[in-house]
Amino acid sequence: MPRRILIAKPGLDGHDRGAKVIARALRDAGNEIIYSGLHQTPEQIVETALQEDVAGIGLSVLSGAHMTLFPRVVKLLRERGASDIVVFGGGIIPTDDEADLKEAGLAEIFTPGTPLETIVNWVDENVPGS
Repeated sequence: MPRRILIAKPGLDGHDRGAKVIARALRDAGNEIIYSGLHQTPEQIVETALQEDVAGIGLSVLSGAHMTLFPRVVKLLRERGASDIVVFGGGIIPTDDEADLKEAGLAEIFTPGTPLETIVNWVDENVPGS
């Protein structure tokens, strides 16, 4: 069975081109991708992740709300007993915020310009397959 990954767009950000590019690259690498669509709350993302039995969640934010939304998803997963789901993020994220996000439980942060191969390889090495 392929690794199941949820690609999600939390918050009010209306741009999903980057998330779709990542989803396609991960799918082409043999992963099963569930795409949440735009404007998802952290609660909706966690509920979808649990219902779909994913091994990883890729979050994408361009709006600047990453310091609120990303840690909220991790916190909700912990509260639901699903802290084994690997959460990684991407988007317009200042380098200064990366350490705080990792401390909050994000496994990795990818910013614009990261080669798709780098992201695919990281997922292969860090998100458990089924």
